[in-house]
Amino acid sequence: MRRAMRWMGAATALPLALGATAARAWVAADGPPPPAGPPVPAIAHAWPVGVRPPVLRGWEPPATVYGPGHRGVDLGAAPGEPVRAVAAGRVSYAGPVAGRGVVSVQLTGTDLRTTYEPVTATVGKGQVVAAGEVVGRVEPGGAHCGARSCVHWGLLRGDVYVDPLLLLPPWLLDGGPPRLLPVLGVPLPEG
Repeated sequence: MRRAMRWMGAATALPLALGATAARAWVAADGPPPPAGPPVPAIAHAWPVGVRPPVLRGWEPPATVYGPGHRGVDLGAAPGEPVRAVAAGRVSYAGPVAGRGVVSVQLTGTDLRTTYEPVTATVGKGQVVAAGEVVGRVEPGGAHCGARSCVHWGLLRGDVYVDPLLLLPPWLLDGGPPRLLPVLGVPLPEG
């Protein structure tokens, strides 16, 4: 009974975080997910937490709407660490969902929306945020990542979950552009 009540609480909060259209899609019959749509533009300017956080669990798209999978990526982050918007946008939701803080940002000029959880929001619904701006802080506790603290970073196009790592340009994924450093104390080749 307790589990059913918790689920009902989450189902009640779901329309707040995802919007009515997304909630209807989740209530629809379990079938294959709709097509993902056009490619995701690499518009992110930074990771949501840290400089290059460890990816504790990657993107595992479900075969069906209710199927098993992982609808985002889990990034290692310390409690209280700032969570930043990866790209410019407008906050579409900031508050609790099923007992965890969630911040959702509609990305400017796209049909994409990022989500970050568990996060204590420092922004409000409707607020415009710049790339790199702090939108919240990592909440302590929670069992999503086991004993480790983490941020679950999600990306949606309409009602369809997409891999959020696609927002990152290759140089952010690979650790940055190559840099030439001076060579000192090495004799020049002869001749």
